[in-house]
Amino acid sequence: MEYVKLGRTGLDVSRICLGCMSFGEPDRGNHPWTLGEGPSRKLIQKSLAYGINFFDTANVYSDGSSEEIVGKALHDFTVRAEVVIATKVHGRTHAGPNGAGLSRKAIMAEIDASLRRLRTDYVDLYQIHRWDPATPIEETLEALHDIVKAGKARYIGASSMFAWQFSKALYASLLRGWTRFVSMQDHYNLLNREEEREMLPLCRDQEIGVLPWSPLARGRLARDWDATTSRSESDEFGRTLYDTASSDRVIVERVAEIAQDRAVSRAQVALAWVLAKPGVTAPVVGATRPQHLDDAVAALDLRLTPDEIAALEEPYVPHPVVGFG
Repeated sequence: MEYVKLGRTGLDVSRICLGCMSFGEPDRGNHPWTLGEGPSRKLIQKSLAYGINFFDTANVYSDGSSEEIVGKALHDFTVRAEVVIATKVHGRTHAGPNGAGLSRKAIMAEIDASLRRLRTDYVDLYQIHRWDPATPIEETLEALHDIVKAGKARYIGASSMFAWQFSKALYASLLRGWTRFVSMQDHYNLLNREEEREMLPLCRDQEIGVLPWSPLARGRLARDWDATTSRSESDEFGRTLYDTASSDRVIVERVAEIAQDRAVSRAQVALAWVLAKPGVTAPVVGATRPQHLDDAVAALDLRLTPDEIAALEEPYVPHPVVGFG
């Protein structure tokens, strides 16, 4: 396993971050394709054996059961100081007023709830899951700053927003002397490269760690174009992210061609492309089978040639910005 610093912090994280949205009780929340505790624990244990120390979840994944499963497994299988636990806040956790968003009230309640589920006194990285247009960013930042000062989080990060919004947040933190975002978890893969226009250059300039989510485009880059999975058939959010553009199909086919030529899996090719991008710290890789972890780790050793990278990138056409909602 390779380890790198997260942005300009001193925190060491594995170059593969295990995304834990696929861990959660299927009858809780709106993710019927998730794995229950038993199979989830096996994958978490396997990831630890590979040297992965970075685990990303969220308070809303499977109605909190993702945090519960991850917290219990890490408590049982490892030492707290040896792992980096990240979770997120923003989505709705209960009905009625103040059940979602990034108000001070919501953030203060949700950090304590996440810590209980994760069986820990602190998280290493506490991220805002999305931008909250109904709450002043200053209110959100001050609440996050207070959480860090209280020892409940070591660092703070953000996810999926416009570059101007992220820039505004960074400036507000600098102006007030508040804790600064150290990472950006954004939607980035071969089928959606819109982050290359503004967000990725901003992150490189500000030395922000980049943690791409959906690096395999919800698995589309790892299977035949017309193939489906139980997740793809029931993943309502995933349907909003990708279309049937002919350029996307060409890219998927070129991933397959390079994989065949190299005698590796398609997932390895797609992940190797992400890992090679300047500024990318660690893609957030989900897993529902052991092979998914095998492919993610193997991608670290796969070096694509300039010609292969050009072949993968050439068909791309501009896409609508998606994934911010």
